[in-house]
Amino acid sequence: MKNMTLALAAKACIGRLCGVFHENTELRHAVIDSRVVEPGDLFVAYKGERVDGHDYIGAAFDRGAACCLAQRVPEGETRPILLVDDVQRALEQIAEAYRTTLSIPLVGITGSVGKTSAKEMIAAVLEQRFRVLKTDKNLNNQIGVPMTISRIEPEHEAAVVEMGISDFGEMRALTRIARPTIGVFTVIGHAHLEFLHDRQGVFRAKTEMLESMPADGVVLVNGDDDLLRDLNCPQKKLSFGLGENCDFRAEDLTLGEDGCMRCTIVHDGKRIPVTIPAYGQHMIYAALEGAAVGTVLGLSQREIADGIASYETVGRRSAVSETGKITLVDDSYNANPDSVKCGIDSLLDLSGRRVCILGDMLELGPGEREMHRDVGEYAARKGIDLVLCSGPLATEIAEGAGDRGKWFPSSQDLIAALPELIHKGDSVLVKASRGMHFEQIAEALKCL
Repeated sequence: MKNMTLALAAKACIGRLCGVFHENTELRHAVIDSRVVEPGDLFVAYKGERVDGHDYIGAAFDRGAACCLAQRVPEGETRPILLVDDVQRALEQIAEAYRTTLSIPLVGITGSVGKTSAKEMIAAVLEQRFRVLKTDKNLNNQIGVPMTISRIEPEHEAAVVEMGISDFGEMRALTRIARPTIGVFTVIGHAHLEFLHDRQGVFRAKTEMLESMPADGVVLVNGDDDLLRDLNCPQKKLSFGLGENCDFRAEDLTLGEDGCMRCTIVHDGKRIPVTIPAYGQHMIYAALEGAAVGTVLGLSQREIADGIASYETVGRRSAVSETGKITLVDDSYNANPDSVKCGIDSLLDLSGRRVCILGDMLELGPGEREMHRDVGEYAARKGIDLVLCSGPLATEIAEGAGDRGKWFPSSQDLIAALPELIHKGDSVLVKASRGMHFEQIAEALKCL
């Protein structure tokens, strides 16, 4: 955090400096894990459900922390402590103050599905011209966003920040910190309905982003989403999608034998043929998002195409592999009804017998059972050959799939049945909410 001194940090969060300190000491990055502290960092003693960061203040100092942001001073500690009433709020205030010193374009990404793919794709495109800082891993909440902002250095020429929420008011807080100059809305779907109630609630919560965006900012929306298509905002709005009226449109979609998606991106009379080194129809939208942001920031058609071609899949998001027996689509990172249906649609592009292995989709609220059953019915209607399920709620998926569905009491029971149920040449999708740990099933499939 260039020029963010102890004195300025204390002023930003109305905190009190304790111990032996120098007011002009410059802080580096904000971190919450004492094991990754580097010299000059601000260690944030965040108290979680299972771990209290205050217990690791000494370890953070031993690794070179310049200061620790804390709600109490450990007994006997004389090194610099910035004492505050609320560590979370103080971290946000420090990051917000630092953001006001930065003039680079910042892309803020939100939506119910596809945020991380969009982040990686947009960064891949912008890296063809700029030095880019992007959200690390899934640090996209009220702790992760200020940590990301703190990592912006003088050499960075653009930033791409993923912004995830689960309740009203959270996006408003994140936007005050990040202040995006370009906002990207991927899709409004059925996620976090436990708190946001319905798609209209998701829409209202996500679009809180617009409140702190500058009037000369640009808002990019999925033109195939009914709610986003009709969004009214003071900023310039551009749409992307497959529909004829989208400002950035994809045509000539194909899936090659090499597993790459291909399409032509059409905008303002120009046509850009692109190759996307990843699988799934959602990757077409990611490519459109990358092309739209690249165009707004002045990149050439060649830079956009090269950036899209350089995209790399992250973790267990639609990772496709040939095991020697099956084609495995490991999308076990997370799930909601919209992303599961998208996965089913993409599976239809693959050859062989299509098998879905699906688990519980969490945080859906009162209508969760109906939404799980609807997914099963959707899979059957689309012609999926076999739907294997595990999880208390996934019973509804299996029942919705009718005679194509089969439910197992546990994931271990499902794994034990795989040798008998999975055939050579099958294309298999594995998808569930992260808490279901379906990555274990994906690993078991690789060993068949």
